[in-house]
Amino acid sequence: MVAGMVTGALAAAVFAAGGGTGGAADCYWLRVGGDFAPPSAIASSRAITYDMELVPAGAGVSVEQGGDDRGMTVTLRVDGLVPGHVYGAHVHQKPCGADPADAGGHYQHVVDPKQANRENEVWLDFTADARGNGSAVTHKDWGVRRGGAGSVVLHDEPGSAGKRVACVTVPFVSQP
Repeated sequence: MVAGMVTGALAAAVFAAGGGTGGAADCYWLRVGGDFAPPSAIASSRAITYDMELVPAGAGVSVEQGGDDRGMTVTLRVDGLVPGHVYGAHVHQKPCGADPADAGGHYQHVVDPKQANRENEVWLDFTADARGNGSAVTHKDWGVRRGGAGSVVLHDEPGSAGKRVACVTVPFVSQP
């Protein structure tokens, strides 16, 4: 289990504070955490594993998003994965589903298939340590569009592609 994370069904917390005309920036913070389960348990978990060898049922996941009108930071933490394996991870357009393709394509700041890169997308690639734990953090000087991002997908290899091995639904907060 990821440190400080709720186990079992996926849990989410959102905090928002507005500065309005007082000069302070509007800000937000979101945290989603839980344990991966196979697609057959989709009703009880929104963190789904499609490959039980690379992402075993019960492995933990936590995603945080924080930001303000100057940009956002996204953090991914996992545990219980294959030690030493290099995983790709990206923010995707839609929530997870029983089929790995349900999450849609990568979220892009500027929608353009020719710009599938870490500057235009939210990449969170990581290597699981000797205990199967991993983490990644990225900061963008932009936020996500309302309804444009719905999950983080783990891939079997880093970079812009790779087989989808797990997915966690994240109700990303749009930029204020």
